Amino acid sequence: MPLIRSAGNGAGQVVDDPWTLVGDDEPLPENGPVIVTLARWQQDRESLIASGRPLGVRLASDQLAGTIAGDLPHLSLIALEFPSFRDGRAYSTARQLRDRYGFRGELRAVGNVLRDQLLFMHRCGFDAFEVPGADAAAAFARALGEFSVFYQPASDQRLPATRLRPLRSAAE
Repeated sequence: MPLIRSAGNGAGQVVDDPWTLVGDDEPLPENGPVIVTLARWQQDRESLIASGRPLGVRLASDQLAGTIAGDLPHLSLIALEFPSFRDGRAYSTARQLRDRYGFRGELRAVGNVLRDQLLFMHRCGFDAFEVPGADAAAAFARALGEFSVFYQPASDQRLPATRLRPLRSAAE
């Protein structure tokens, strides 16, 4: 599935994914960054850290950010699952990881990631998206450009309309 990153080198473009998702019963590849489930992380935490490779954890929508809060210094990536477009729990988890726990690694949206949700995912702190379709980069660009003003604050640090109005009045 195409991977789009919203920051860094190649922002907004489809990029190669160096990460390997490893199942709970699968052996780890010889080298390279790996993503494991929360269950595998909890079971093999010490040996994974000792491997010295970049590590990521994939959280299901019903798994809470606080479960891995103490392990964030060891993690380079957290993949949050969207099992359906109606399940928005990963939005809250993303905000908690960014704002409450200060996670600065890659936050990836996986699963049922729809074009209509990309902007809101980005505002919650996601900076990588597994999106279906051949025109993933164009869809991402359109999604981020749809709105220029927002009413609520978010992890993307854009000023909400309530803060922009006084600034506009002062400038006039």
